[in-house]
Amino acid sequence: MKYVWSLLIGLIVGVASFFALLYFNPFAAPTTVSPLAVSGQNLIDLSYSAVPAESIAFTNDGESIIEPYPANIAELWEPTVKYTWVSALLLSNAQGVPAGIGFKMSSESERTRLLESEALVDSVWHIYLPDRGTFFIDQSENYWPYIRDVVIPARWSSADSWRGTWNRITTAGPNALGTARVTGAAGEFAGAEGEAVEMLTARAYSAVDGPVAMTGNLSISIPEPGEE
Repeated sequence: MKYVWSLLIGLIVGVASFFALLYFNPFAAPTTVSPLAVSGQNLIDLSYSAVPAESIAFTNDGESIIEPYPANIAELWEPTVKYTWVSALLLSNAQGVPAGIGFKMSSESERTRLLESEALVDSVWHIYLPDRGTFFIDQSENYWPYIRDVVIPARWSSADSWRGTWNRITTAGPNALGTARVTGAAGEFAGAEGEAVEMLTARAYSAVDGPVAMTGNLSISIPEPGEE
């Protein structure tokens, strides 16, 4: 019997060590400074509310703790889009003035590697700025720091919630410096190419309802007319 107990204790210690290494991975330091912020380039700065109930519209498969908004919106339950969520968002400029509309489609990535601290999401933005034009942002995002620092503590909390100040860049490619790829579509952005970085700032999260107080920010570098 003592060998059975030794085996069980060894298994428990091994599993605990595995999850501790996963959670406290010393090689998973998140990026906090945008490579665009120190580039000296002119940037388009756009912000939005990352709380689904404060968006224009939000939908997913209807099985997540984050409910679609508004309540009667169609859900993405078909197998090909089951792990996809779509948002329509009001975008504001650096002064907080409405500047445009953004449509973001995100899907869980098959390249996710939790052992490497990567909970990856592939996402595409279609952004429309009135009187200026439209462009697309194609990116991979790593949500592991958000899951580790915000979502898991909320689930562990006796109050089923998390409060604090959390700020991280989610963009993790596909460009070499970890930036997103920007492609101009129409207006002054037609034919232009650039890069972008997306950041999330969380202040409150509910394990029952999802984000309570969270904002997103896009820093976009795209040549203006006449620039090379």
